[in-house]
Amino acid sequence: MKSIASAPGKIILFGEHFVVHGTKAILAAINKRVTVTTTFTDNKTIKINSELGTIEIPMTIKDGEPKMNEDKDENGNVIFKGSSHEEVKSEFRPFVFLANRLMTNSDNVWHPGNFHFFDHCLGLEITIDSDIPIGVGLGSSSACCVAATASIFGLFKELSSEEILKISIGAEKTIFPDTSGADCTVCTYGGMIEHPNIEKIDSAFDLNLLIANSMIPHSTKNSVEKVSKFKENNEERFSQLCDLENGLIDEVITAMKNNDATTFGLKMSENQKYLEEIQVSNETINGMISSLKEISLGTKITGAGDGGCVIALVKDENVNKVPALLGKDKECFSAKIDTKGVVWSKIEE
Repeated sequence: MKSIASAPGKIILFGEHFVVHGTKAILAAINKRVTVTTTFTDNKTIKINSELGTIEIPMTIKDGEPKMNEDKDENGNVIFKGSSHEEVKSEFRPFVFLANRLMTNSDNVWHPGNFHFFDHCLGLEITIDSDIPIGVGLGSSSACCVAATASIFGLFKELSSEEILKISIGAEKTIFPDTSGADCTVCTYGGMIEHPNIEKIDSAFDLNLLIANSMIPHSTKNSVEKVSKFKENNEERFSQLCDLENGLIDEVITAMKNNDATTFGLKMSENQKYLEEIQVSNETINGMISSLKEISLGTKITGAGDGGCVIALVKDENVNKVPALLGKDKECFSAKIDTKGVVWSKIEE
């Protein structure tokens, strides 16, 4: 039996960084997805396969319950102890967390006593396939947590969207302890959401977005610290920028309701100016935005900045002009808003 689930990546349309300091933000799911396939195996292990590597953790029965054992890497270093995920490399932690929740019946997904792991299987193999670039602010980890929750738990029961979201946020916290849950929310439900209210924005507004990767590695933590330092040194101006951001987002929502792409694009470019002022842009990003100016209605950073990706609102007839404008050293692709969110299926073999 196979349980297969996929979830979309995400972008921040408006409000990155300022949202950390109390403003609104708009997030959107995009039609780039992570797919997680979970199968029963005859081995008493939890095996996780991904493009980042493979890990296999042996299991045993202790005190009548299935447990994951201590395991070591090729150098003899302990990589896992008991039911903790802390010793596992960060990219594998959500899956260990989810497997442990599955075996211990936590999160009230099943009534205690109705489910016994080894009554059903000896082990699990979890395989992750992604078409979302990793580490560039497009929500690959959040999408992975959502898809993995639906896939792993789906071997035994189809979860509601609310259950998937609750458990996936717990999984994401194994990597990002301070996550707000907004990324997992938009990856679960799809479409666009307003944060911090976590309200879905109902709009028929059809965005044709171009996503361009600067190919510059960045650290979200470092960018957030940089903005906090800017705030400390420029309290009055930062407060003004937060007010401007909130007003801008109100105008964006009105523009979407009116199907006004021109205003939407102008607000993207206006938001970019705020991000430049708080110093999370750089020469490469500014150069990319300048290159796309002639064919876009608006262009801005999405995510932490200091690298990562920019997004541009472009017309269909201009998409094929982008590679020549950006150069061969930049990765770019078109994206649409994903309205499906997480999807799941089970295949009997």
